[in-house]
Amino acid sequence: MSGNGASSSSLNMISGEDVVNNNLTALVVDDSPLLRLLHDIHLKKYGLKVQVAENGKVAVDLFHLGASFDLVLMDKEMPVMNGVEATKELRAMGVTSLIVGVTSKDGPGEQQAFMEAGLDYCFEKPLTPEIISFLLEELNKHNNKD
Repeated sequence: MSGNGASSSSLNMISGEDVVNNNLTALVVDDSPLLRLLHDIHLKKYGLKVQVAENGKVAVDLFHLGASFDLVLMDKEMPVMNGVEATKELRAMGVTSLIVGVTSKDGPGEQQAFMEAGLDYCFEKPLTPEIISFLLEELNKHNNKD
């Protein structure tokens, strides 16, 4: 796991009731239908409204069309446009959403380029309920700064 000094020991476990927010939105970007479904189910358990995209280009196009999301879960390796390219483009567009990279490759070198693209955090997939709880807590902090 990478990002803003986070480590597995710093994951503060909070209950689902503490983070349920029916106003939060998430975009799950992954070329794997199974992982899109898994992350969709986990996020909906916490009350988020979820949309899915099968690659980075679809995600970028959604933002170009005026969509906005509080949280973006971005896979690294995808066809058409990968997560690194999509994250760079979203940040260049001024997108301030919490963008979280998810990758099947956990090596520091793999994550570094992804983080440098503009991620807030990067985790190995699939995300666990504990990591999602942590991210929702961070999202609440992120939204309270605005």
